[in-house]
Amino acid sequence: MKNMKKLWALLLALAMCLSLAACGGDDAAEETPADDQTTEEPAEGGEEAGTESDLAFVQDKGTLVVGITEFEPMDYQNTDGEWIGFDADLAKAFAESLGVTAEFQLIDWDSKIMELDGKTIDVVWNGMTLTEDVKAAMECSQPYLINQQVVVVPADVADQYQTEDSLADLAFAVEIGSAGCEVAAANGYSYTEVADQATALLEVASGTADAAIIDSLMAGAMIGEGTSYADLTSTVALTSEEYGVGFRKGSDLAAALNEFLDGKYADGSIQTLAETYGVQDALVAE
Repeated sequence: MKNMKKLWALLLALAMCLSLAACGGDDAAEETPADDQTTEEPAEGGEEAGTESDLAFVQDKGTLVVGITEFEPMDYQNTDGEWIGFDADLAKAFAESLGVTAEFQLIDWDSKIMELDGKTIDVVWNGMTLTEDVKAAMECSQPYLINQQVVVVPADVADQYQTEDSLADLAFAVEIGSAGCEVAAANGYSYTEVADQATALLEVASGTADAAIIDSLMAGAMIGEGTSYADLTSTVALTSEEYGVGFRKGSDLAAALNEFLDGKYADGSIQTLAETYGVQDALVAE
């Protein structure tokens, strides 16, 4: 009997040990990694940690990549292959003010927003009309030049096309995605889209288009006496518009450029540059 009591006491002690071990295992299983981790506070201002400004991005890589098309007198190459022009020279000066170098990249004008958002370029600086679509898709600078969309025809038939009504039956060449393309569509004209405004002029000169719609500033530099298109002239002005510079939506580079332009107006250097390229009459008054 005594031995039996010892056996029962031993079995009871063993059962109690097993019970305690099971309770300890349940507690451990219920713990989650979150129980001993501190919740991360959001970055100041509600921005995610690591968010970088566009200005910082450009300064970090050391270049401002400028999206352009061949567009005299705004962006074009001299005999040495260097990009010059009113816009090109301003872009170089702005890049220098940021401590970086301007690099120029030819783009498909219709893909300019995609190029910006994909960061293959940092800015569109190419006599860009500030349309409602452009302002909705980009962070734009203040306007700095006034422009018009004008009709270009062979000089020997110019007297026939002096009013908007006289243009109805013409076949136009226009740059794809341009303000000229928008005007042609809005007016119901027959038109063909081409790569750029220089190609539109070539289409008229070669007789494959009756007329082109291009920027008046380009027309002033590219057609008429003393140019490569001496036999072309402009007639009807279809619109009046403003030029601006476009960055990625929300970019802090737009504010930096506005400050830079204000300085150039104040010291008179933008007036001097405008006179260099013959666009002084189009300069927006500050």
